[in-house]
Amino acid sequence: MLQRLTDSLQTHKWFWYTILGALAVVFAAWGAYGLVNLNFGGASWAAKVNGQTISLQAARDAWERAQPQIAQEYGGNISSQQRKKLQNQVLEGLIENALITQRTERLGYRVTQADLIAAIRAEPAFQVAGKYSARAAEDALANANISLPQFESQLSGELRTEQLIDGIRSSDFLTPAELARAQALENEQRQVQYAIFPASRYKSDAPISPAAITAYYEAHKALYRIPESVELRYGQLTLAQLEAGEKVSEAALHAAYEKHLSQFVTPEQREASHILIQFGKNPQAALAKAKHILALARAGQSFAALARKYSQDPGSARQGGALGWVGRNDFVKPFADALFAIPKVGDIVGPIKTQYGYHIIRLDGIRPRHTETFQQAKPTLLREVRRRQASRRFGDIEDSLQNQAQAPGASLEALAKAFNLTTGRIPLFLRGEGAAPLGRAKPVQNLVFGSGAIPPGTLGGPVILDNDKMVIVKLIARHGPQFKPLAEVRSSILAALKRQRANQAALAAARAARAKVLAGVPFGQVARALKLNVGPSRFIGRDDPSVAADVSAIAFAAPKPTHGPVYEAKILPGGGAALVAVTAVRSGRKEPDPILARTLIEQQLRGDADGDVQAYIAQMRATAKVTKNPNAFQ
Repeated sequence: MLQRLTDSLQTHKWFWYTILGALAVVFAAWGAYGLVNLNFGGASWAAKVNGQTISLQAARDAWERAQPQIAQEYGGNISSQQRKKLQNQVLEGLIENALITQRTERLGYRVTQADLIAAIRAEPAFQVAGKYSARAAEDALANANISLPQFESQLSGELRTEQLIDGIRSSDFLTPAELARAQALENEQRQVQYAIFPASRYKSDAPISPAAITAYYEAHKALYRIPESVELRYGQLTLAQLEAGEKVSEAALHAAYEKHLSQFVTPEQREASHILIQFGKNPQAALAKAKHILALARAGQSFAALARKYSQDPGSARQGGALGWVGRNDFVKPFADALFAIPKVGDIVGPIKTQYGYHIIRLDGIRPRHTETFQQAKPTLLREVRRRQASRRFGDIEDSLQNQAQAPGASLEALAKAFNLTTGRIPLFLRGEGAAPLGRAKPVQNLVFGSGAIPPGTLGGPVILDNDKMVIVKLIARHGPQFKPLAEVRSSILAALKRQRANQAALAAARAARAKVLAGVPFGQVARALKLNVGPSRFIGRDDPSVAADVSAIAFAAPKPTHGPVYEAKILPGGGAALVAVTAVRSGRKEPDPILARTLIEQQLRGDADGDVQAYIAQMRATAKVTKNPNAFQ
């Protein structure tokens, strides 16, 4: 739950950086554009936006958060020029965020307290089993080192910004003519014939040179990148470990039994059947009908048959009116009072009026109230008492471990011995990915990669993982992003080069076949000569399930055949190649299709709206008075 909160909060913080990511590239080299002043000295801020200050800390924190994505996209070390460009993009994201906030405040966008509360309660990280939990919110914010006022302020800004963006998006529309053209294009059919050149047919055992392997490795080096990592030693204590060694006295079990006795009481249950007659438009007629059915039931007619025939409760009517075993709290009060007042099994009462109509009720069985004896409850008590005792000890140990870990000269070995921690070593704990046995371990990630990361040779923690695991770590060494050595990935490169060579051979064969078809040899004859399966030419739609999606994509990406068939030879994403012939195009039907129309409108407006939003923000940026500190990231 705590990890979900941290991830969620990061998502909130990066909400606008994601939306504005495309614009960041546009603004990568502002220079004098947009009234940028470059006179600084020892500035203590990263930028000023229409008089509003963006602090150095905010900019550097944003740069720190961007590191994992930058490392993933660029791999290894980046040049100083690239670094400055990326830092400028991060700063531009903060500037654009400030501009949006200023615009929403100036336009009078407001978030009510009710809206804010609703958004907080809807935050997944603040929920337990799908419901808002104040304790979960408090714990999660504390773990993420964010105060509730800070989170509320941030969330309020985002909600105002959503109002602004929604207003821009809602201004877009699609004309009937545009919609008709889009529908016709979506419903277009093409007459297609195709042959598949499987890669397996073109495999070769010819050796691949070391130079080719090295060249592939250098060209695809990002595939073999290992992110920033650390070497760790850790000590771990689980709640299960404490439970296993927890001693529980007989007196404690008896005390728990007396204190929680209600947990071992099963209230009286009754098995019942009923027939429901709803009020309809004439309650008096419904009552008369219910009385008639009651008389038939009491006269000996089959209750189940009467329920199937007359009951207007569809769930139970099919079961002959049977409701099964139920408790008093399973039904509305008038029904429950009547059912639990029936003196003996087989009796029928009614009509009983509830908000649903008139009920005729038959009692089919009674299970009296039952209380488990101490001996019967003992296994459950043992588990619960042991867990409670272990949980208390778990919290006490966390506090003690925290204090001792911060003491001068504290060592992992001594702490592990004192607190019976299970120790281990992780030679490569990766940023963002973690490593077994700790997994991704977000709290550990924060300890060793966060803005306040511990230096090598020091202890960090304890931190709680999954609410039942306590971990303390010692950082041994830190490693920057690096690449797997060529020797380690050589076999995978060989396999990739062989696939690549087979695909190229398949493509060459498809192109040779295309040349023959263009020279006048019939398509089917060329395919059969190559012992390839080929079907007759036929019309297909974009989503025709009888045609492979990759082949369909080639067919509909091909130019329209205006002066004879169009032939396309392409490598298939899944391997091998295809030769596709498009001989004719049939326009799609133009009659309205409400479902397709809604889909097309949503797709079109989404694309248009995103462009409008970017243009709106670009205009704000171009007319803003912005001063940037060139030394913000030094």
